[in-house]
Amino acid sequence: VTDASGITKNIMETMVDYFTGKKSVPSRCRIAVACCVNMCGACHCSDIAVVGIHRTIPRINHELASKICEIPNTIASCPTGAIRPNPKLKSVEI
Repeated sequence: VTDASGITKNIMETMVDYFTGKKSVPSRCRIAVACCVNMCGACHCSDIAVVGIHRTIPRINHELASKICEIPNTIASCPTGAIRPNPKLKSVEI
């Protein structure tokens, strides 16, 4: 429902050698990416936290969201209630 693809792509391209085993680190490292400062992405308990703040409201592909998202879990994951159900479209709204 959120567009974290640019941030996630950059992190994964930088860290790919560590995920594939070509390089190693002395211990585990937890990385979290969240789309707002309320940190529903578990930023508060991560070693590295990235918060990508939206400048505009994200557009929702309602057809795709209802097929790939578990709508109740998506709604429950937002601590502020910014993600709400849209029963007419069987999707969410922001």
